[in-house]
Parts: sequence; C-alpha cells; structure tokens
Amino acid sequence: MTTNTIERLTKKALENGFEAKPAPGLMYLGDLPIGKMFETPGGTRGVLIECEINAKVIVLSVEVASEDRQYYLGKHLIGAETEIYK
Repeated sequence: MTTNTIERLTKKALENGFEAKPAPGLMYLGDLPIGKMFETPGGTRGVLIECEINAKVIVLSVEVASEDRQYYLGKHLIGAETEIYK
C-alpha cells in the first residue's frame, strides 16, 4: 500500500465514523431492558439492574474455577456493549 492509499482510506473512515455491531445471534447488554436476565458467550449469567455508559449487573453464575467463583459473583460494573445472547 502506498502512503496516498493509506491517507485516503483513513480520511474516508474518519468521515463515515465507526459503528459497531454485535455478532450474529448476539445483542449488546445496553439494549436489554432493565431487570432482565442475560447470558454471555463466556457463560456468565446475571441480571441487568442499571445501564448508562456502563452496566450495573448482579452476576448469578459464572464458569470459572471454584476457588475464583466468590470474586465473580455479586454486583459488578461491566461495559454496556458487552455481547450477550438474544
């Protein structure tokens, strides 16, 4: 690639902006109604209790080693653009 090509592609990308989309079959945690349960592809299950820029959730179950489980369970802040199953 030449420098001109890179500059042209960069300029076009900045003009159009960036729009993220979830993977097929998934949605963002921020799109879920408050109070609904969710499950991530990594196996974390919980309930959404508040969502602005970050999402406050209560994690009910998670697939980790048994000695780490107490750390992951309970109330946490995670990104509102975390992908979850529909």
